[in-house]
Amino acid sequence: MTTTADIVIIGSGIGGATIAAGLAATGAEILILEAGDHIADLPVNRDQRAIFQNGHFRPKETWYEADGAGFNPGNYYYVGGNSKFYGAVLTRYREEDFGVIQHAEGVSPAWPFPYEELEPWYSRAEQLYNVRGALGEDPTEPHHSQAYPYPPVPDEPPIADVKARLKRAGLHPASLPLGVDIERWLAKARTPWDAHPNSKDGKMDAETAALALAMRHPNVRLQTGSRVIRLETGDDGRINRIVYLKDGATEILSPNLVILSAGAVQSAVLLLRSANSRYPKGLANSSDQVGRNFMNHNSSAVIGLSPRFNNTSIYQKTFAFNDFYLSDGHGGPPLGNVQLLGRISGTILKGTLPHVPQWALDLFARHAIDFYAMSEDIPHPDSRVMVDGERVILQWRRTNWDAHLALVAKLKAILKSIGFPVVLAKPFDKRTPSHQCGTVRIGLDPAAAPLDIYCRAFDHRNLFVVDASFLPTSAAVNPALTVASQALRVADYIAATELRS
Repeated sequence: MTTTADIVIIGSGIGGATIAAGLAATGAEILILEAGDHIADLPVNRDQRAIFQNGHFRPKETWYEADGAGFNPGNYYYVGGNSKFYGAVLTRYREEDFGVIQHAEGVSPAWPFPYEELEPWYSRAEQLYNVRGALGEDPTEPHHSQAYPYPPVPDEPPIADVKARLKRAGLHPASLPLGVDIERWLAKARTPWDAHPNSKDGKMDAETAALALAMRHPNVRLQTGSRVIRLETGDDGRINRIVYLKDGATEILSPNLVILSAGAVQSAVLLLRSANSRYPKGLANSSDQVGRNFMNHNSSAVIGLSPRFNNTSIYQKTFAFNDFYLSDGHGGPPLGNVQLLGRISGTILKGTLPHVPQWALDLFARHAIDFYAMSEDIPHPDSRVMVDGERVILQWRRTNWDAHLALVAKLKAILKSIGFPVVLAKPFDKRTPSHQCGTVRIGLDPAAAPLDIYCRAFDHRNLFVVDASFLPTSAAVNPALTVASQALRVADYIAATELRS
């Protein structure tokens, strides 16, 4: 069966849901295709044993290394995408992230426009996602034309104690900008929100914030259980058919505009799998850059332990510091961002340490504080997503790793100096997505980038790619707000250029 729509959005994550919210008031007929379904409101959503030990929500799929080794990715397929499990950190890229940055191991290139161009939409996105935050605490914070709509999520007493210790040590811990209604979240169950699924429990994710706004408009429809398998082009190069599977049947859509928002890996996969005789390297790929420049933050859990520290916090994740974001603290190259992790528990630790007794893990967690160290991954053309038939191949070549190790070493020394004599660190690998991005990047030159500065494909005038794949750099902060801001900017562009009566 073939049907039509003005705009079809493929994917309901941060990019897809936010651009739907931005376009909803235009009156255009908008259909959102989502491969997954809603996360039901069930007790398992707060069951840490089910989440972290049994992998209840993880996808039942295998991706592959370039050498053929398989692994289970941590990407989620639900209405709202990966944001259903995110830490709800809605931080702006720093102003400097839009320019050229010299790292110890290479150069992070400039964006095709400066921070000031995106700033108004950053403010709009913060309002849309009801961000809790405070200005004036972080020396690296860029200019804001509007204040945060809500005050920051409060530090719990043990966290306030550690924050004060860091300040006495000369650092600048600042409130994290968070999309969490903390009272509402805790009313359901007293757990952290980081890595826990959200079913309208108070976390502002793609579904509960942006998609909820879009769905108030009768011209916007969401269709779940609809996995897009191919895009087809007409003689004019435009996308004229979307082929997808629904309830075991093949369905076809013929939209006027296509907005691809399936995520940095799956958007690239779909474009590559849609190769045809006219576009043998895949769609939007005359530059041969689709799938390339994959980035995934260099990140580690860093845990400080002290028998004198009693961590009674529930959610913990309320501050960060960027003292080593723009330099190493001594005029050298940047190292990255440090922020609190969601509160670990013995049950969470059991997922990675199955042979350690539960009582020992509970004791460890009671006297520990948990940080997340994050460093920029520099784009590299050989770090890429590829396809081999039905196989997804992810060849990730880490860059800037020595800078990340230096950041971890600095954090360890700091924690020891403020009263945590034992500090442990564990890096995250590709099984834990750390902000995947960059595979269908924006740029000014069609020979070097698949998309223009409004995320329109140079090769296909009715195709836009609006998710983390458009990011030309990863920076060293959480990308969700930047993706949402660009989605609102692109929505305004589409409304002005494509939907004028």
